[in-house]
Amino acid sequence: MVHTPRSARRGALLAGTAAVLGLLAGCGNGETVRSDPPVRSSGTAAPAQDTPSPPASVPATSSDPVSTVPTVPPAPPRSTAPSGGRTTAAPATAAGGSRCHTSELRASVGRNDPGAGQENFPLVLTNRSGRTCTLRGYPGAAFLNGSGGQLGADPRREPGRPATVTLRPGRSAWAGLTFSNPQVSGAKAATPATLLVTPPDERDPLRVSWPGGPVPVSGTASSARLTVLGPGTGP
Repeated sequence: MVHTPRSARRGALLAGTAAVLGLLAGCGNGETVRSDPPVRSSGTAAPAQDTPSPPASVPATSSDPVSTVPTVPPAPPRSTAPSGGRTTAAPATAAGGSRCHTSELRASVGRNDPGAGQENFPLVLTNRSGRTCTLRGYPGAAFLNGSGGQLGADPRREPGRPATVTLRPGRSAWAGLTFSNPQVSGAKAATPATLLVTPPDERDPLRVSWPGGPVPVSGTASSARLTVLGPGTGP
């Protein structure tokens, strides 16, 4: 029996192990397995898959406090329907309830009815429109000379109770224009060319020729007077 030295047996064992490992590496699938050379990284390459990080929550600070006031939803629109379920509407103005406008009227001066040193003329406003309208109160009046300048002061209003006068198309209302005869009162007189008549609650006047002769414009008893409007064309 030949005894092999221990060192020789260790070397043979290592060599056999290496041979077995080599046979296993080369016979996996019948293909030669080659190892690629190692990849060198420059240190600046991006990762193969860039997975974004979830956003971090920012804690509240004293300069950015978290509001704790609850949001109040807007109130629903208020219904105008009563409990019965039917809506209410503002009452419509009747056709005869709206006032007469200047453009719907015609002015005229009626016949003088003198008495006791007084001159009394009816100022007549006639509805020339195709609708029914109303007049209430005092008209305005002013005497004008041929150049359009006013003669004397505006007529004063006689005390009276205004009443609404309803005018159907073609119907009239009148107010009395009264003044003292200048020859009787001794007031300074002038003869107007026209008379301006302004319907109640209107701004635009109507112009009508003055047929009444001289009127007082200054001095004693120089003021003319107007009465409230009434139905018709005169007394």
